[in-house]
Amino acid sequence: MPNIQMQILILILSVWSVFWKATALWRASRNEQKIWFVVLFIFLIVNSIGIFELIYLFKFAKKRLTLAEIKTWPKMIPKRNKK
Repeated sequence: MPNIQMQILILILSVWSVFWKATALWRASRNEQKIWFVVLFIFLIVNSIGIFELIYLFKFAKKRLTLAEIKTWPKMIPKRNKK
């Protein structure tokens, strides 16, 4: 049985991969890049730890992802009112 550190590492890598996979699939769909959507969807089976998805987002997407855009993401999350 794996130790707790290995389980935490696997969990972190899984969350990382799912986030970038969902982002890449969403962007390919919005940009109507059907071939890229299918290729990214096939990679659901093969876990690339988000590397393939990052390559698509930063290099091959019609509207490429930029670091400036990523920096604005926290502003898009609504703030909760503390009571």
